[in-house]
Amino acid sequence: MTGPAAVQTNINEAARSEASADAALVDAFAALVGRDNVLTGDEDRRAYAHDRLPFANFRARTGKLAGVMPRLAVRPGSAHEVAAIVRHARQNGIQLIPFGNGSGVLGGAIPLAREVMVDLRRLDKIISVDPQNAMVTVEAGMNGAEFEAALNAEGFTCGHLPQSIEISTVGGWVACRGGGQASSRYGKIEDIVLGLKAVLPDGRLLEVRPLARRSVGPSIRDLMVGGEGAFGIITEVTLRIWKKPEIERGVVLAFPSLEAAWETARQIMQAELRPTIARLYDAAESAERTQGLEAFATRPILGIFAFSGTEPMVSAEQEMSLAIAMGQGAVIASEGPYHHWKENRYVAYSQKWQAAGYYNDTIEVTGNWSALPGMYAAMEAAVRAIYPNIHFGAHWSHIYPEGACQYMTIRLPPMPEAEALPLHARLWETIQSLTLDHGGSIAHHHGVGVFRNPWLARELGVGLDILQAIKDTLDPGNLMNPGKLGLRPAAGAVDVRRGG
Repeated sequence: MTGPAAVQTNINEAARSEASADAALVDAFAALVGRDNVLTGDEDRRAYAHDRLPFANFRARTGKLAGVMPRLAVRPGSAHEVAAIVRHARQNGIQLIPFGNGSGVLGGAIPLAREVMVDLRRLDKIISVDPQNAMVTVEAGMNGAEFEAALNAEGFTCGHLPQSIEISTVGGWVACRGGGQASSRYGKIEDIVLGLKAVLPDGRLLEVRPLARRSVGPSIRDLMVGGEGAFGIITEVTLRIWKKPEIERGVVLAFPSLEAAWETARQIMQAELRPTIARLYDAAESAERTQGLEAFATRPILGIFAFSGTEPMVSAEQEMSLAIAMGQGAVIASEGPYHHWKENRYVAYSQKWQAAGYYNDTIEVTGNWSALPGMYAAMEAAVRAIYPNIHFGAHWSHIYPEGACQYMTIRLPPMPEAEALPLHARLWETIQSLTLDHGGSIAHHHGVGVFRNPWLARELGVGLDILQAIKDTLDPGNLMNPGKLGLRPAAGAVDVRRGG
């Protein structure tokens, strides 16, 4: 048989073969985790076909996926079941993607080659709280808000409070090397993780025991913290905990300029003070939050600080920080912006704009204090040159002795997708390239996923070759979340940035 009929016959045979293979896979996984925990329906699989990558949301408006539908989803209930899934996958050449709650915004959980999704949300318990050693051990799939609430009930906090806390998992924080809103006091997640357990690509169980410090070679822990599932699946983590603060005081400051605000933040951190919250806003974002407040008529830059803990430390840190701010010309303003931020601290505004047809995205980068002014000015000028009527705003909400995270919102108005997506791509290229031009890092806490892949070689240099070599050794079949973190994609994988 030749011609169109033969082609259709080959297509039908391939489809039947694929369906038969999928049925066998369902049976195999069902034997490991129970049939109810193997999801195969179109609606179920579509829920795993995307995370919160804005580009994927833009594509969804026209019924398209940024990646592809996953082959199926499997929901293990223990680390041993995760290991069994991984071993079966390795034996049969099946690609896997670990899935927490899909709150990532860089496409790290998007399937590119019909991978199987490993949903970890049944691993949702606190295993132990250890007050003497100030640490907690928790399964990776536990919801972040539920985890923090359980610690609060015991009089503790983990100190990691991301905007996504209500829609993210503890394991997701670790896998993406995330940062919480109180990072200037408690650190980012890599500063909070003491130990972890993970399943390696060959099914072996890795344990990094939680200890105060060690000097036994390079940190194996840090291969998993930020590894985004490329080197293994995290099943359990041990984190530092702190006593829940007895006092928290918020202060709103009006600064005469961004330079004065940056200098205040630099001096506060280099004076070894640790505000729980430190947020500085550029003129655009300040104006949105300070309308009608008298202090900002002549000092247009908003700063929100909070100090927490016990006395006399809280008062001492507050007084010393305010003295630094006033030395830069700041004045204390109405507390309204602080209370509004606190009431809405876990609200994701991007969803509102995206639902209204706008092309809204956020990009967070880092720079040293010496580089931030030039970097910010160059980015603002460049994005306005690309689209003069764009909304561009920035704030600095994670500050450190050496520099800060610059978190930017870019928003294009409703327009045809064919016009908007190339503009969106140019904006990303411009901002990420300018970050590297100014010596910064292209990511602070959102991770890499797949959307930042084009800039990883320039960011890491030979370091990316090292990561690829480790990946090739641990995962010679390239089966664990392939194509993410700047690493080699699977054969036949789609290109998310080209729209699937």
